[in-house]
Amino acid sequence: MIQADGSPPLTFAEPSKLVARGTLVMIPGRGEQPEVYKRFGTRIALDAYRVHVLDDPTVDENRVRRQVAESSTGAARPVVLVGVDAGALFAARLVAEGQAAQFDALLLAGLPDPDHGAVTPSSWEEELNARTSCPTHRGHISGNLVSSGALYGPIPPEWSEGGAIAKVGKPILAIHGREDPISPLEWAREAYAPAARVELVAVAGARHDVLNDQSHRTVAATIVLLLERLRSDNELAPIASLEPLAVNVA
Repeated sequence: MIQADGSPPLTFAEPSKLVARGTLVMIPGRGEQPEVYKRFGTRIALDAYRVHVLDDPTVDENRVRRQVAESSTGAARPVVLVGVDAGALFAARLVAEGQAAQFDALLLAGLPDPDHGAVTPSSWEEELNARTSCPTHRGHISGNLVSSGALYGPIPPEWSEGGAIAKVGKPILAIHGREDPISPLEWAREAYAPAARVELVAVAGARHDVLNDQSHRTVAATIVLLLERLRSDNELAPIASLEPLAVNVA
């Protein structure tokens, strides 16, 4: 299972002969090995954004802090810190503490409610149902890529204390499943409300593993749009927008 054994982050590089357009430094959730995000990393890398997937911070917080610093040093910009599940809380705390000033934006997925879902499910099937409805992802993580029951495990209380989200001055793209049973969408709306610069995207039908659920293509496209906007304008001005049609006057 998860081992903080000194191995480097799992990296998905841009296609050969292309220059990296930016970098994602990704912190997984509770009990997740980096290989959980193989499909996600491969897809984003095809658009020439390099992806580094780090270790589970609930196993070794200090190790992940070092990985964050090393993976972002000298990286192609824009550099985005990505956090999933408990990794989202950890990422927000790093930025709020001023320890991730090198990042241009945050991407937070499946932000967990620390007070919700504290009871271990009765079966792996129940846990799978909470995570995803995607058959491919269900099969992928049903080996040894996640620790059974970890999704319902404790989160260090200091990660959610002190209003870290409100202290993040950088842009936040928050992605959340509409059917997330671990952290309900209504809770997420309230959790993100204090943020100075946040866009909350709710994904229809998605559960807690929103980056890898049935709509993973739409989610990836949404993320690439953010990255392209960051490259074009740090104020995140839209590149493509719907325009009203001319009004025909009879």
